[in-house]
Amino acid sequence: YLAEVTGTPLLPSEAAATVLLRAFHPSADRAAAIAGGAEVELARADRRGLFTGRLPDAAGGYRIRFGAGDDEWEVDDPYAFPPTLGELDLHLIGEGTHRQLWRRLGARVMEHQGATGVAFAVWAPNARGVRLVSDATFWDDRVHFMRSLGASGVWEIFVPGMGAGARYKYEVIDAAGRRVLKADPLARATEPPPASASIVEQSHHAWADGAWLAARRDVLAGPVSIYEVHLGSWRRGEGGRTLGYREVGPLLAAYCREMGFTHVELMPLAEHPFGGSWGYQVSSYFAPTARFGAPDDLRWMVDHLHQNGIGVLLDWVPAHFPRDEWALARFDGTALYEHADPRLGEHPDWGTLVFNYGRNEVRNFLVANARYWIEEFHVDGLRVDAVASMLYLDYSRKPGQWVPNAHGGRENLEAVRLLREVNATVAADYPGVLTVAEESTAWPGVSRPLDQGGLGFSAKWNMGWMHDTLGYFRHDPVYRRFHHHELTFGLVYAWSESFILPLSHDEVVHGKGSLLGKMPGDPWRRFANLRALLAWMWAHPGKQLLFMGGEIAQEREWSHDRSLDWHLLDLTAAAGGGAPHRGVQDLVRDLNARYRETPALWRRDFTPEGFRWIDAGNADQNVIAFLRLGDAVATTGSGGPGASGVTHPADQDSPRPEVMACVANLSPMVREGFRVGLPHGGRWREVLNTDAEAYGGGNVGNLGGVDAEAVAFHGMDFSAVMTLPPLAVLWLAPEEPAPGAAEPTRRRRRPT
Repeated sequence: YLAEVTGTPLLPSEAAATVLLRAFHPSADRAAAIAGGAEVELARADRRGLFTGRLPDAAGGYRIRFGAGDDEWEVDDPYAFPPTLGELDLHLIGEGTHRQLWRRLGARVMEHQGATGVAFAVWAPNARGVRLVSDATFWDDRVHFMRSLGASGVWEIFVPGMGAGARYKYEVIDAAGRRVLKADPLARATEPPPASASIVEQSHHAWADGAWLAARRDVLAGPVSIYEVHLGSWRRGEGGRTLGYREVGPLLAAYCREMGFTHVELMPLAEHPFGGSWGYQVSSYFAPTARFGAPDDLRWMVDHLHQNGIGVLLDWVPAHFPRDEWALARFDGTALYEHADPRLGEHPDWGTLVFNYGRNEVRNFLVANARYWIEEFHVDGLRVDAVASMLYLDYSRKPGQWVPNAHGGRENLEAVRLLREVNATVAADYPGVLTVAEESTAWPGVSRPLDQGGLGFSAKWNMGWMHDTLGYFRHDPVYRRFHHHELTFGLVYAWSESFILPLSHDEVVHGKGSLLGKMPGDPWRRFANLRALLAWMWAHPGKQLLFMGGEIAQEREWSHDRSLDWHLLDLTAAAGGGAPHRGVQDLVRDLNARYRETPALWRRDFTPEGFRWIDAGNADQNVIAFLRLGDAVATTGSGGPGASGVTHPADQDSPRPEVMACVANLSPMVREGFRVGLPHGGRWREVLNTDAEAYGGGNVGNLGGVDAEAVAFHGMDFSAVMTLPPLAVLWLAPEEPAPGAAEPTRRRRRPT
């Protein structure tokens, strides 16, 4: 029903009380207007369904009754309603500073001038026209013509009587005159792929995580252990059925609680047409994927995780988007969201399009999208994908295939501005919410504050540590002496950023094999190496992230098309009994438990005061050892760090150790009578031994603990003789002395 309330030249006596009404519906053969209790028949103006007539008074509103044969229907006229966007909205959109863009663009169920309906608005500045098509009008493109709001480039319409659940698209008559059906860029719900219609969404979820949100502060100052999950393949139902948000949420919450993870990181959940992209090619940035249910189902899952003490990080992909004609690509017939120049607007590796970060409206789209997931879904952090590809104009490009910036450099200054703006708005408006960069280069200050010239991320994935560490463990122990530096080099730059140590999905796909599959040797050595790798990682400075399957020693490379191989937990070793996969799972559970109760392992992750080498140079024996130090610990011996003078009130009477020694023997030989320098005398207990029988090991170690004597070694005034199990990592912590007990004195001697 194309209609227009318009003033026309009338006699002075008529002008104050008469309006000209034009109404349109392509299926109608008659029409009448109802206003003020009176009915005015509208004359048919042409054969296409256009009707016209004069109303004596429309100030109190009116309705239109259409008829076709024996059918009649009565509707409110969309064009009787003024725009739902105000001048301030349009100004902020054009300026690129509308922080709640999703509350003005897209589809919104609302009450407008006494009528309940749906307001639609879309930015398409170069379109010749935009029409709303929906299942409410049987997808007829001749019914809802949208109105242009001038220079803003926004088109809008309010449709009274429409409600949540309606499916719709925009028919864009583009700059070349073509008609293309487009999904709504700000749709908050979609049909399940491969269908691509947008859906009007209205949330009815009542959040119950207020206590969690109120306590969400200084997250990185505490223990953070992240479980990375691809929701569609973590667990599946009977017959391989994909589980929905409400089905998988309780399972995931219970598992993370059992295993001791503090956070889950969900691979992208914004709607994406191709499941094989794992969510990294997003078509609808404001719509959770319908593969697992409705948006409120996702809200329920996040709420449930929070109520079980599990934080939720979400992968966010502002680096690129796919070329699907029905989505963002050339939305109004021009390069709107992307750059027109392919040297700037096309990604050579992924065949996707790159956002035009310099355009106000595009930058606003992405900043608002980051806020949307935090505000509407209560996520605790965004892990920003492919940051390196955003920062460099020559990323994966040869000379001549990229355009320098205004200063002649290769830095993408517009992308830098976007990332800084996202991090600034998140830090200012959502305290405690993390932003984490997947950034693989030496760009300085990625996780440094904005006022110090950094990008402002909370943390950065340590891709160098991941590459070097996995490189070392891939080598047979006989060759590891030549690669010892791969374990030590990461400590050269460990304090330059706030690092997360990632063993992510990227390391177990595309022919790389599983973590277990990377380990050399026979089955016993492979499992021993994997256990040692995990314990080494958990003790190393930095927070840790483990992709699902690593904790059960998944044999096969990960595939998004199937569930993890949970049946492996029931398998026993071919010889000697035991359940090696369950042993690795038990180890990860214990790693998380010991980690969370040991402040020395997380209190000073990002400062050098929290770390000290014991022995970094024993390459020939494949032995390496270090200390992790908490706040209230003093060490003695040349070069040892002193006490910080800082204590945490909550820990005044805590029995938890403030120092932890990590000793790794990454050769297959048992090393007995091995002396290791320690900062304190007295008894040191084995907090963890990856060779324990419970984990599938040979039970070699120091079950009763070791005694640190006043024998200087490794630059420390004390040392202990211990047994190092093969291909294993030990964690050692000083036992709490009995009240009033003095440390035993020992005759000082040098070891032979």
